[in-house]
Amino acid sequence: MSSADRIALVTGASRGIGRAIALELARDGVHVVALARTQGALEELDDEIRALGAEATLVPCDVADFDALDRLGAAIFQRWGKLDVFVGNAGVLGPLSPLAHVDVKDWNRVMAVNVTANWRLIRSLDPLLRASGAGRVVFVTSSAAYKAQPYWGTYAASKAALEAMARTYAAETRDTGVTVMIANPGRMRTRMRAQAMPGENPATVPAPEDFAKKCLPLLKPEWRESGRLYDFPNDRLMDFHQPA
Repeated sequence: MSSADRIALVTGASRGIGRAIALELARDGVHVVALARTQGALEELDDEIRALGAEATLVPCDVADFDALDRLGAAIFQRWGKLDVFVGNAGVLGPLSPLAHVDVKDWNRVMAVNVTANWRLIRSLDPLLRASGAGRVVFVTSSAAYKAQPYWGTYAASKAALEAMARTYAAETRDTGVTVMIANPGRMRTRMRAQAMPGENPATVPAPEDFAKKCLPLLKPEWRESGRLYDFPNDRLMDFHQPA
């Protein structure tokens, strides 16, 4: 399968890690379906992808619009009949607060974006990934999933749930041609990082482009590992319950 024949969906594609991965896939000749809330930022991404000689399909959408995610799966099926790559990157930090003080609407929003949206996309995209013959899935996680630091409980719980869901999906797709990986970027120069660490000098942390280059092999047809974690800070594959 040539890269030109491959279709990739990237969520949270308008900035940060999602944007970097979308551009890396485009450089490899993959047609990128870029999903994000911000129309203007998606159009800027589209200009960059076209400048690389590749093509994109823009999907301005909030991943918490679950009906829209169902429609997206149907639209991909009608246009291409398959999906070769799915990168579940969209995420929100939520409040950094004692668990007992977290507002219900903030908890629900974090779980909707970081967990439920990815489940709804699995539900919508699973037949398309199986139809590829070499479906490649990567979910972006965080070390917060196992560190259990004070005040990070909402975000940590969402990423722990995401990892459990991804590992389950990997087990369910064994021997189907679909691989499911989890990738931990660690400290990264993103808007979310700046929100969590406002006093940090962004020049002291890696750029999303560095992480995206390391993620690209996980998204290629030749990749065979599934149900494992790629840890960018240590540049190695890990089994679970082995904190770096």
